[in-house]
Amino acid sequence: MYPNTPNPSNSGQNPFMVQKEDEIDLKVLLFNYLQYWVLIVACIFIGVLGAFLFNRYATNIFKVESSILVEDEEPALGMDLFESSGLGMLGGKSNIENEIGILKSFSLAEEAVSELNLNVQYYEEGFVTTTQIYGKLPILVTVDWKQPQLVGGRFRLEVINEESFELSVENDEFKIYYPNDPYYKELLEDPVSFEKSVFSFGEEIQGEYFSFTVNQISALPGDIIQFNLVDTPSLALFYREELAVTPINKQASILSLSLETPVRRLGEDYINKLMEMYLARELNEKNKASENTVKFIDEQLSGISDSLRFSENKLQKYRTENRVFNLSEEGSVIFERMQELEKQKGQTELSLKYYNTLRDYLVTNQTGDMVAPSVMGVTDPLLNSLVQAYSELQAEQNRLSANFTELNPTVRENTTRIQNIKKQLQENVNSAISNTENTIADLNSQIRMLEVDVNSLPETERNLIGIQRQFTINENIYIYLLEKKAEAEITKAANMPKNSILDYAKSGQQPVAPKRSLNLLIGLILGLILPIGFITIKDFLNTKIEDPKELENQIKVPLIGMIGRNNSEDAIPVMNNPRSTVTESFRSLRADMSYLSPHRDNLTILFTSSISGEGKTFVSINVASVYALMGKKTLLIGLDLRKPKIAEDFGLVNDKGMSTCLSSDISWRDVVKPTGHRDMDVILSGPIPPNPAELLLQDKFGEIIKEIKAEYDVVIFDCPPVGLVSETKELFGFADISFFVFRQGYSMKGNTQILNNLVEKGGVSKIYGILNDVHIDKGYGYGYGYGYGYGYGNNSYGYHEEVQLPWWKRALRRK
Repeated sequence: MYPNTPNPSNSGQNPFMVQKEDEIDLKVLLFNYLQYWVLIVACIFIGVLGAFLFNRYATNIFKVESSILVEDEEPALGMDLFESSGLGMLGGKSNIENEIGILKSFSLAEEAVSELNLNVQYYEEGFVTTTQIYGKLPILVTVDWKQPQLVGGRFRLEVINEESFELSVENDEFKIYYPNDPYYKELLEDPVSFEKSVFSFGEEIQGEYFSFTVNQISALPGDIIQFNLVDTPSLALFYREELAVTPINKQASILSLSLETPVRRLGEDYINKLMEMYLARELNEKNKASENTVKFIDEQLSGISDSLRFSENKLQKYRTENRVFNLSEEGSVIFERMQELEKQKGQTELSLKYYNTLRDYLVTNQTGDMVAPSVMGVTDPLLNSLVQAYSELQAEQNRLSANFTELNPTVRENTTRIQNIKKQLQENVNSAISNTENTIADLNSQIRMLEVDVNSLPETERNLIGIQRQFTINENIYIYLLEKKAEAEITKAANMPKNSILDYAKSGQQPVAPKRSLNLLIGLILGLILPIGFITIKDFLNTKIEDPKELENQIKVPLIGMIGRNNSEDAIPVMNNPRSTVTESFRSLRADMSYLSPHRDNLTILFTSSISGEGKTFVSINVASVYALMGKKTLLIGLDLRKPKIAEDFGLVNDKGMSTCLSSDISWRDVVKPTGHRDMDVILSGPIPPNPAELLLQDKFGEIIKEIKAEYDVVIFDCPPVGLVSETKELFGFADISFFVFRQGYSMKGNTQILNNLVEKGGVSKIYGILNDVHIDKGYGYGYGYGYGYGYGNNSYGYHEEVQLPWWKRALRRK
């Protein structure tokens, strides 16, 4: 029993096939892709080859890395008071994040780029790619950046001899850089032109938007060098984006700097220079406090020096004129006491000047670094902490403003902290000024009391004390200021950056890109996925019937058999090539008939399809032939009165046939024609009538069929497509068995609904499906007529012989 063939005793399907349904689906899916194995292997080869060529000619990218140790900031005395005060003055500051911001800042990148002089980039032409040159340059291009320059495009230089070269434009995508507006560049619309193309080395090359000089270093005749000009802001922006600064882990205060670049030495030089400028910037920030201290002291010294010089001259002149050099014992005691008070008063007045300067600094909102109170001898820990915190917040504001706008949340938060601490500092300074003024008033009171004792001394000694007192006051202040200035200069000389370089920039030995193994894997995967995806989409969008299993699932009747593709030009392979696989398909279909209509001596079989071209005539002729070979007296009747084809296949003339019988009194026996094969006759459709449907619906047609069945063992109806004409539906009643022919790769999937409607709505019974022209081997293994799974094909056990068309005819048939 064939699978899925109706059994008189059991109309259900073979249970074995039901159990294997999922396995069959997997096989169908697998063989569906395997039939395109040539395409898949070709795509995999192309994908891997493309990845190999990409790896071969892609520019190697190296990762340059270095590290910096960031010292944690020690909070000054009293700083914890503000951090926990809840005022939000200093809370939430992250030293690591600040240092990352500084290292990623545009200004620092601009300083590093300017120091390295990277504004001209040189390239060497290769066989496939162009590589950048750095370090040992064959030529040197000097650019005048004080006038507009062409940036972005690329020039091509070919050395003619040791004195001259030819200059041309390789890439004309130029922009114009203006030195007075360095952050805006205008696109050059007109092409670049030179007055001449050959120049001498050292000659200034000038134009409306360019001015540079090319100097010879080691270039040889015939060398081709490309170069382009890049302005400093663009370079700074590029390296700022390319630089990655990250902590090595959450607990450590070590920052890792990395840069991916095709030129290892260039990357190393840039990162090293960036770290150098970073430390120099930090040191300059520290030195500003000492410089401001020296500046403040110099301003005070300039005033006290004149007073000291004047009082010194006056003292010498008085001693000379009055010949008085030493004081009496009583005068010495009074003078020493008064000298001590005057010294205290001088230092206190100096502190008052500092407080007034600090108050003016806060009132006028100056942005320079303030002089630390400790430098001026002020020992108030709260004031020192406030000044230090205020200076740090101002420095942080300057760093943030260089990279963000005033609307940035971090900038706004820092501004609020500055305002809060400034208010606290102003209150503290006003209080210090008031206290200092009180101290000076107290010292003045003590001095006045001593002046009463001075008045009791002789006039000469009294005058000497007054002059010497003035000189001593100025001298003490002068010496005090000199000491503070020396301390400030020593502090400046001893300043060192708090952060330090752990590792200088170093490139890895292996490039990080291209990732050769990954690229080969991607090429392999793409080579596999793309054809599979194409096949999947193609099958998904395919509206033609390809899969017999899918057809079997869509139709409501059994799929009885599959007819293989006829590879010969013979329309009747059953008669002319009895050992072909196509012939075996029809034998298998004939064998199924005994199960579909058992115990019948006479059999009437009808063949139809949904549209023309699906092979119903080919199937009808060969089914009739396979019965005739059995010795059954067979008659093939062409009932397609609209588009007859049977005559052409048998080499007959369609001069008379069924239309002749139905439209005249001619007997059907008079239109029967021999086919040239034993036991097989044919009634052609005859001339095309104007009313084919009405002819077939006459009672006369039924009478003719009744007489034919009495004389023939097997009657075959070749009917018109039921999907196109209406008369076929009336012909089903004359047939014992009806077949609906589909054609693989030709019939539309939606045509299955025509067959289903015949069964469900038309009431047609004993109708079955046939798949014709099966040629796409998807490994179905059903065992139907085409011999799938049984080895009845060309490479099997030699049971059949297949006639093959020439390759070019097979190709045309596929099309």
